[in-house]
Amino acid sequence: MRRSDALVVGGGLVGVAIAWGLARAGLSVTLLDEGDRAFRAARGNFGLIWVQGKGAGLPAYAALTRRSADRAPELAAMLRDGVGIDVGLRQPGGLHLCLTEAELERQTTTLRRMHNQPGGGNDWEVMAADAVRRLIPGVGDIAGATWGPHDGHLDPLRLLHGLHRQAAADGVVIVTGVTVETVAPVPGGGFELTAGERRFGTDRLVLACGLGIPPLAAQVGLAIPLSPQRGQILVTARMPPVLDHPTTYLRQTPDGTLLLGDSKEQAGFDDGTTAAIGQDIARRAVAALPALRTARVVRTWGALRVMAPDGFPVYAQSATAPGAFVVACHSGVTLSAAHAFEVAPAIAAGDLSAYADFSPDRFSECATDV
Repeated sequence: MRRSDALVVGGGLVGVAIAWGLARAGLSVTLLDEGDRAFRAARGNFGLIWVQGKGAGLPAYAALTRRSADRAPELAAMLRDGVGIDVGLRQPGGLHLCLTEAELERQTTTLRRMHNQPGGGNDWEVMAADAVRRLIPGVGDIAGATWGPHDGHLDPLRLLHGLHRQAAADGVVIVTGVTVETVAPVPGGGFELTAGERRFGTDRLVLACGLGIPPLAAQVGLAIPLSPQRGQILVTARMPPVLDHPTTYLRQTPDGTLLLGDSKEQAGFDDGTTAAIGQDIARRAVAALPALRTARVVRTWGALRVMAPDGFPVYAQSATAPGAFVVACHSGVTLSAAHAFEVAPAIAAGDLSAYADFSPDRFSECATDV
């Protein structure tokens, strides 16, 4: 049996950021990565560092998102200096392009409500179409946009690779190709996990395996309601620079390709693609940026977001199996710095009370209130 101070199940962006953070806190850490059998939300990610509009209805999420985005440059610098991987981070501010006045009004109303909620929201402003055109000269006939000065983007695959490389360099033992089947608390403390014929022992367990969390969490006394939400992305061939700022459904990478996306579907665990959604994505993208009319789509993919019922992260620790924790969210890129620099040290200290607003108890409380 392999034993370690801490064991993290899930090798995506969430899990590896937590594992690295635990190692930085001085723990011996094993990271179990299922491999290509997993749904790999990290590899289908759009790559946004996004603050604007995050946290409507939960001010703690707005604050956590902002703190993480503010530390993204620190994280990027550590990966570049530590293992030589440039994640391509740019934070020039981001735009939510609104094609109609009704859409602009809805977006503005949401952001205003966030500022009026206890704890407030994050910085933003409304931009008229002419102001947007000064930032994006080729923008189409839009109504306007909302602007977030803290927003940005990066290469999510480089971030994932960089975190794995840095975690390994700092002592994390990464075991790939394993699917955890059972989690059993051990009398006197700690846990024993089985994965086929392999066994792993640990004093501190973190379940960060996305949609695979619920059945494992149930074995340590935690009810974690998560469901898949499919998103599809289109990728164009390389184009000359046409988009200097990331938007919620369009961004141009440093190599010239454009990513088009932001679809939301309830498709169960099907991570495929459909022509109908692809057409909707392309239609909106061309309306926002007419230069895309002649662009050639070279590939598409679908991926599954990890969604709680209210869309916010779930951070939990077990009352019946002390030492077991859950970290789940759909914002693995945006929250990567927070997971490494904040949440992991809290887990190392054995206390997630600072993140009580993200407890799954909020779902049972809602049910009781109803």
